[in-house]
Amino acid sequence: MTDTVSPTTETASSVAPGSSEIGVQAPAGGDPADGAAAVDPQARARELAILDALRAVVDPEIGMNVVELALIRQIVLGPDQTEVRMILTTPFCPYAGSMVQQVKEQTESVVDHEVKVTLLAERWDPRDAGLVW
Repeated sequence: MTDTVSPTTETASSVAPGSSEIGVQAPAGGDPADGAAAVDPQARARELAILDALRAVVDPEIGMNVVELALIRQIVLGPDQTEVRMILTTPFCPYAGSMVQQVKEQTESVVDHEVKVTLLAERWDPRDAGLVW
């Protein structure tokens, strides 16, 4: 399996500056107004399992995991691929490659399909660290 790091300058449109969004994004085509539940309990359970697995990925310079540091911005669950959108503590983090690979591996330990990790060009704010979901 190849590494699927995709740096991008996009951020999720529903993420306000200075805040993080951890939430399952429904695949395209789903309309919450059609009477379906706004949150799929199975998808939410998978998302929480992924977040639990990602707590094993620790930033070696800071000594906290990527979930506690609020580096995981969004988890997009799909039938054939899951995407984890994340940021780094600094733009040129020397451990970026290692941390991205660990995020990919930990997420793949929960889901049974390919995982794509996308780095967002969003600045990390240390005041977000330590938030509990």
